[in-house]
Amino acid sequence: MTVRKQIHLAAHVPGTDDTVRSDPRSGSPAEFASFAHLARTAERGLFDFLLVEEGLRLPEHKGRIHDLDVVGRPETLTVLSALAAVTERLGLAAAACTAFHEPYELARRLATLDHLSGGRAAWNAVTSPDARTAENFRRLAHPDPAGPPEAPDCAGTVRDPLARAAEFVQVARELWDSWSPEGTPRPFAYRGRHFDIAGEFTVPRAPQGHPVVIGSADSPQDRELAASAADVVLTRHGTPEESRAVYGDVKGRLAAYGRAPQDLRIMPGVSVVLGDTAAEAQERAATARRERISPQNAIVALERIWGVDLSAYDPDGPLPDIDPDPGSTLVRGRARAAELLAVAEMWRTLSREKGLSIRQTVIEASPRQSFVGTPQAVADELDELVRTDAVDGFVLLPHPTPGGLDEFVDRVVPLLQERGTFRTEYTGTTLRSHLGLPEPVWKG
Repeated sequence: MTVRKQIHLAAHVPGTDDTVRSDPRSGSPAEFASFAHLARTAERGLFDFLLVEEGLRLPEHKGRIHDLDVVGRPETLTVLSALAAVTERLGLAAAACTAFHEPYELARRLATLDHLSGGRAAWNAVTSPDARTAENFRRLAHPDPAGPPEAPDCAGTVRDPLARAAEFVQVARELWDSWSPEGTPRPFAYRGRHFDIAGEFTVPRAPQGHPVVIGSADSPQDRELAASAADVVLTRHGTPEESRAVYGDVKGRLAAYGRAPQDLRIMPGVSVVLGDTAAEAQERAATARRERISPQNAIVALERIWGVDLSAYDPDGPLPDIDPDPGSTLVRGRARAAELLAVAEMWRTLSREKGLSIRQTVIEASPRQSFVGTPQAVADELDELVRTDAVDGFVLLPHPTPGGLDEFVDRVVPLLQERGTFRTEYTGTTLRSHLGLPEPVWKG
């Protein structure tokens, strides 16, 4: 009997609002009930884990919080600790940027979550800080002229975020290994380019050895770090050919670190829209894109490309005939002048060729959902990508939040189970067991 390659599934709560506030199915992004509903649905669907983003700064525009965006984001690890009490098997993953935390503090909180949840904690080691978020963590540069060149600058940013991230993960693992499996602590000491710490770790060894570490594959440097230290890699959803290229690249780097291909899971973030027919699914997808781009949102999107105040423009009127201002604070840190001009010209061409207004152009240019179709068609596509080694699984971004995952669990998961490509029950209790990953060997 041929054993079918198993699909891994997870769900994702974004750090900024990705749901339509006017949709009556949308829940509050700050109330525990929203998180609990999504977590219970994911567990009912036998998902591997729920990933909650950090959301360290509220979305804003022209110096003011954009009132159509999120108006609150609770602290991630606190939310996940509460979710540990209302779930039994679901993995609980926290995104935490290595630029804005310290190894001892974060390793301690993650190990605590692993104990509270019985071995279900995971950490998405985010490595790309942005200048706006860094302003919430403003601190002066290292006072010692002979100090490390990677010390945070006056904006709170880190000059070499990937190098800091690699060392951060290494230090965290050493902290988790400072207790033996038998429960014996030992002092730790680490001195490197970015961190110089010593003492005693206060949390015994985690139930799954180390919390699962989640990395990214955005760049060759990210992929190398993931191959050396990650258990799961999040990727961008692309064509099957692009996905297979990334898959082969990341898996091909593992041998250099003494790791096997099955020691790492590669999972792109995706969105799914279902319908009883293909036409209904396409219409539902188009409706969702229109709901996301309100008249106000369309002007905001335009201002972020053009870099000038366009509030006087009619969202149902034509695009501006002026060029973008790349020096504007509205596009600070976003793109170079040539990139802004290229996007503006693409939008103008789109508007001219299809006779679109500002709002219609923004809707047309917005990203399409990853999978749109009947439950059977979506199940076929997901299975095909996993079977042909383009991915190991998928991280679903539900829309709307939190109820958008229910339909997938009710209509697609049973189809995957019928063909033998997805579990019908949890067979283990830890997140590592769900993912089929080995426990880390204690380095005593």
